[in-house]
Amino acid sequence: MTRFEFSGLPTAIGSVPHIDPGEACSLVAKYLPEIPAWPQLPKRSFLENMYVQFSEGFPGVVVEDERIYVDRSQDLDEPLERLYASYLENNIDRFAIGYDYAAGLHAFLDTPLSPIAVKGQVTGPISWGLTVTNQERRSVLYDDTLADAAAKHLRFKAAWQEAKLKAICPDTIIFVDEPYMTSFGSAFVSISSEQVVGLLEEVLSGIRGLKGIHCCGNTDWSVILSTSLDILSFDAYDYGHTVALYPDDVKAFLERGGVLAWGIVPNEDKDLPGETAKSLVDRLDEQIGALDRQGVSYRLQTERCLVTPACSLASLSVEGTAFALELLVDVSRELRKRYVKDA
Repeated sequence: MTRFEFSGLPTAIGSVPHIDPGEACSLVAKYLPEIPAWPQLPKRSFLENMYVQFSEGFPGVVVEDERIYVDRSQDLDEPLERLYASYLENNIDRFAIGYDYAAGLHAFLDTPLSPIAVKGQVTGPISWGLTVTNQERRSVLYDDTLADAAAKHLRFKAAWQEAKLKAICPDTIIFVDEPYMTSFGSAFVSISSEQVVGLLEEVLSGIRGLKGIHCCGNTDWSVILSTSLDILSFDAYDYGHTVALYPDDVKAFLERGGVLAWGIVPNEDKDLPGETAKSLVDRLDEQIGALDRQGVSYRLQTERCLVTPACSLASLSVEGTAFALELLVDVSRELRKRYVKDA
């Protein structure tokens, strides 16, 4: 599955508070030279909101007054036919992400980098489908035609950016970001595990390099781990203990070559000042130990792991973001010093 053990190297989830794309890319290059991630800039423009950013070209989509929706009152037969024709022809160029929607990505492609792998991200079909509604404010996830079209659309948004990122490095990682998987199984979300897996697999199947799923809260990890993902990314700072509730699934995942991306660095101003690299690695050690006690090899966990912020850094200040990334680098160094030979 994976071509790397990673052994605690750092990377990021994506969003930062910057407005200037060049400044954001310089920050990424400085702190994450091994596995840089292109920066999403939601404060720069509403078009860079994670639910708008990958909507460009979707049939019937309307973005106005800081709202995104699909106008189902239009005749969408022709644009849907075009989408499916492009899907059958594997025409990824039709799904290009414009500069206005991802200035950080376009600046990133021109940034001098020499990484071992390069990371991108796309909003997942569950979160996109629940957030984006029709004109009557009904989530498109509950419209079978639009939900299927959205998964195919997002699949090609991921494939297009992956092809572009390969110009920087042949080894790519694409995360499918699914914050709304925290609502799966609740009374507020009516969707089966089979539907979740089917939609996720549609997107994952378009990714040729390493593919991850990121969820920044508690969810049914067994559902996510049943997909073909290579990297499971989660908020280990607040929710790492929830992953330990699924030791058999985690063990099987690691044994088939999977990687755990531990989001151990907090992404909130109230938490950052009280933490050090040692305190966070101690916290991480407790979580790794909890899984080890349930039969999930300590060695596999530390060899096949990444460290990241808990989630997006966009809510922090620019200065706070730099501090969080510096702390992340220190956490990686401390983790590798403790557990990785020859690190």
